Amino acid sequence: MSNNDIKSLGSFVWSIAELLRGDFKQSEYGKVVLPFVVLRRLDCILETTKQDVLEMAASLPRDMDDEARDALLSGVVGSNIRLYNESRFTFATLKGQDPKDIHRNLIDYITNFSGNVRDVFLDKFLFTDQLKRLNDAGLLYQVFDRFTQIDLHPDTISNLEMGYLFEDLIRRFSEISNETAGEHYTPREVIRLIVSLLLINDRDALTGTGVIRQIYDPAAGTGGMLSIAEMEMKALNDRIRVELFGQELNPESFAICKSDMLVTGHNPENIAYGNTLTQDAHADRRFHYMLSNPPYGVDWKKYADPIKDEAAEQGMSGRFGAGLPRISDGQLLFLQHMISKMRHDEQGSRIGIVMNGSPLFTGGAGSGESEIRRWMLENDWVEAIIALPTDLFYNTGIQTYVWLLTNRKDKARRGKVQLIDASGERFWKSMRKSLGSKRREIPPEACDQITRLYAEMLNGDGDWSDVSKIFATTDFGYREIRVERPLKLAFAVTPEGLEALREAKPFARLDEEEQSAILESLEQHLAGGRWVSRSAFDAALSDALQAAGVKIGAPVRKAILGALSERDEAAEVCTDAKGNPEPDTDLRDHELVPLNEDWRTYVQREVLPFVPDAWVDKSHIDAQDGGVGRIGYEINFNRYFYKYVPPRPLEEIDAELKALEAEIAGLLKEVVE
Repeated sequence: MSNNDIKSLGSFVWSIAELLRGDFKQSEYGKVVLPFVVLRRLDCILETTKQDVLEMAASLPRDMDDEARDALLSGVVGSNIRLYNESRFTFATLKGQDPKDIHRNLIDYITNFSGNVRDVFLDKFLFTDQLKRLNDAGLLYQVFDRFTQIDLHPDTISNLEMGYLFEDLIRRFSEISNETAGEHYTPREVIRLIVSLLLINDRDALTGTGVIRQIYDPAAGTGGMLSIAEMEMKALNDRIRVELFGQELNPESFAICKSDMLVTGHNPENIAYGNTLTQDAHADRRFHYMLSNPPYGVDWKKYADPIKDEAAEQGMSGRFGAGLPRISDGQLLFLQHMISKMRHDEQGSRIGIVMNGSPLFTGGAGSGESEIRRWMLENDWVEAIIALPTDLFYNTGIQTYVWLLTNRKDKARRGKVQLIDASGERFWKSMRKSLGSKRREIPPEACDQITRLYAEMLNGDGDWSDVSKIFATTDFGYREIRVERPLKLAFAVTPEGLEALREAKPFARLDEEEQSAILESLEQHLAGGRWVSRSAFDAALSDALQAAGVKIGAPVRKAILGALSERDEAAEVCTDAKGNPEPDTDLRDHELVPLNEDWRTYVQREVLPFVPDAWVDKSHIDAQDGGVGRIGYEINFNRYFYKYVPPRPLEEIDAELKALEAEIAGLLKEVVE
């Protein structure tokens, strides 16, 4: 079936949703149409074996074990299908019944599915609720009748094409309800690119007989990534056994994904329902390949407690020991979760994940994001990062990046990371018709080129010198050292200073008599003078207070010194009790020293020639290695792939402005006339 045929089918199904107008909110259309599409798909698959299943069911003893019964009845349907239906109805026979009985008959049909399908319709789609609403509105038979006109048998529309159909429908429903289709679907060309990158160097290992591979998606959505990965692997070797695993939080997406597993012969129990980050349904499993498109910029505040508890209690033996990203974005939690699923054997694991730019550079040294990047790079798991074109996704036009990680790097890649800037015009083409925010797509030839750049580890070579570069993992690291400047203060009794003193908490706690005595002594003995030495002013203050017979404690003295001081480069350096210069926190700065350079050499070259009195705070150390300065990691694509664009000539800008002035003058003249 061609793309145009799938779009036409999507338009027909969409037209069925129009029947709901007035009785259902637009945001509710998908809750009716999507389960009906799944139901019709299953009906088309089961129709030819319906009578055989009924005969087999009638012959089985009533006290037979449920598992054995399921196996026998599913076997009648087909060796690769793990479902059956014991109702006497099909869509064809339901249409021949009295329309008044359609609600009762459809309930009979749905509740007589095998338990794994019944769960999908009753618990996840909540389909019986929608059927009742349709029946109460007098719409049920009309909607049902329209679906009987669609042929969704696998001989007519493949599993991959069903994925396209769901993609089209979910996008439409999301647009009219202001939801985000991107939370459910990743564009197929992006999935193909990720799968191609994961498999390109594994072709030899995937050929032959007896090859078994397990694929996992922790944010499975409707299962598009899993199904395309399987398809590509079987294109390499039709004898390979591919086992698919996943977990999904959205009930409708989960229901679609599980239905797909049921009709394609996969174990539906491998697709779990729930929150991957808090309820890991595959805690004891490890996988050969993992790929995912986790939600971008979605906060994890509402389920932060179990995640923080796991990080604190299990540390590096758990999933989140490396660090926790900021509460507003949980992408790096998914990546850490996937790393915890790596196999530690000869085959190892490979990960492909698409994220926005935040995980590359958000967070300074010591932050959760930086510590996670540090953990990945110092363990040498990051193989490559590919910048994709903008405007690829349905719900956002932002820049996205594919990260490739593995714990079995080839020798040539050890200690290195490849960056590929595939965001330029050579790697995308405009779509004839935009789909939400999706205005561009990656054509197959561009996908092949990106895969070749990665596979051949091109490093600034030839025509592609500006899009592919190789770096050492340490090139992304730095030490954040704290540079201090000496505190230099001058002192004087001024109206502004006295007002600041009145507002100081230690002074405000004194009774009015004590306050008045202090203020009077300051104005009488110190007003009009200016001191450029703190020790000299402190002595003068002591003399003034003694002369007035006023005694004060250390907090009040500190408040007086703070209120009556101002920074002055000409003043003497303030020192502590040991004679060491005190730092001026307002002048404190931080320098990012490349990890491959000694911080002392850096300071001599980059700091002291400009501020000779500066020094490095050696107590500001890294928690892990104990060295001076905190270690941080960031990957800034713009820094490595910056392209200078010279400004336009002034003559050209001037000519354009004059043309605009003339155009505006002409328009104004038309208005006046």
